[in-house]
Amino acid sequence: MKILVTGANGQLGNEMRILARETNDTYIFTDVTTPEGVETTLLDITDLEAVRRLVKEQGVQCIVNCAAYTNVDKAETDEAFCRTLNAKAPQNLAIAMKEVNGLLVHVSTDYVFGGDPYNTPCREDQQGTPTGIYGQTKLEGEEFIRQSGCDHVILRTAWLYSEFGKNFVKTMLNLTATKPQLNVVFDQAGTPTYAYDLAAAIVTILRDYEAEQPSAGYSKTGIYHYSNEGVCSWYDFTKVIAALSGHTSCDIRPCHSNEFPSPVKRPAYSVLDKTKIKETFGLHIPYWMESLKVCLSRL
Repeated sequence: MKILVTGANGQLGNEMRILARETNDTYIFTDVTTPEGVETTLLDITDLEAVRRLVKEQGVQCIVNCAAYTNVDKAETDEAFCRTLNAKAPQNLAIAMKEVNGLLVHVSTDYVFGGDPYNTPCREDQQGTPTGIYGQTKLEGEEFIRQSGCDHVILRTAWLYSEFGKNFVKTMLNLTATKPQLNVVFDQAGTPTYAYDLAAAIVTILRDYEAEQPSAGYSKTGIYHYSNEGVCSWYDFTKVIAALSGHTSCDIRPCHSNEFPSPVKRPAYSVLDKTKIKETFGLHIPYWMESLKVCLSRL
């Protein structure tokens, strides 16, 4: 099967590169930059004709969209570009896949929630209530994909980290190693997600799609939630990062989120209900602490 991966130089894209080596599929890794020593095809996914051309020239059967505008705060003053990348670009990918009867796997976010108070895991059919431009544009992207009529699997995830790029784990590793004291938010709960585990789930979905070989539409088209198992706060997460890395001299203290002013209200509880994806694809999802150990061993 021929699979095109967008945002291939980001956290999830790099994990997809690793897992691709273990398959017999042909992967085309694309991004808007080509880092030295890493095979990358240049592709601007905001350009529909460019997407169409590459899909048809290469005979692409599936697209895995790992590209997104993810700077939550900056999005508030950069709304036009954020919407182009998070809503219009996924629509382009969906249109291209619809034209060749292919599958689009699109990564979305827990930030589509947050506007209403709740303390139980968010379900796929729960109404989106985003509190900022980032979450709103990601929700718009989901809707554009559904409206296109293409076969799709939309994966909402949360608190993504890996050994690649900039992320919370790498930031806290540095801070707990160099700071005598650190204040970390404890009134926001969610689940850290190791990008490698999410990539592995995507590969499982691709295998299922290939096995089904749908001629009248993929039977598992829809929205799914994926994060690692378990629940913690950012404070809990940091404490475990420090303990596992031996950074025990840093005094980590809990604080309220309002001590870190932001133009966007973060979801206070963004735990995702993963029942649907586990039952549909037979996934075993690792607990977040176990996956964190794996990631730290690779850094």
